[in-house]
Amino acid sequence: MSYQRSKDPHIIDLPKILDKRGNLSVIEEFAHIPFKIERTYWVYDVPGGEKRGGHAFRSNDEFIVALSGSFDVVLTNAEGERRVWHMNRSYYGIYVPHGWWRELENFATNSLALVLASEPYSPENYIRDFDSFRKEEK
Repeated sequence: MSYQRSKDPHIIDLPKILDKRGNLSVIEEFAHIPFKIERTYWVYDVPGGEKRGGHAFRSNDEFIVALSGSFDVVLTNAEGERRVWHMNRSYYGIYVPHGWWRELENFATNSLALVLASEPYSPENYIRDFDSFRKEEK
């Protein structure tokens, strides 16, 4: 199955290979997610009550998976529409297109968030102020 890029964030179910010895899931660029993977990073050891993110991207798309534990992905568009996804399974992820303000919050102990990005790191790609984001996106 191939996925097209979208302007709306959404959950993408990943393949599950069930086995009595342990299950396996896989992510392939352009097959399961709609972009070439240019960067991979993970977020872990987040202290209770802390948030990660708090920015938007001008052109970078991401795919976020809870490999372990749970956390919330909170996305807000320039019109102020807020959407929340509770991530707690390693066999699906949230596709986050650029142009959405994103925060990760409510991390359970020992949670591990895997993030696949469509572009290499570039400080110029980040919008780190919400008011600036709203102005730029409108």
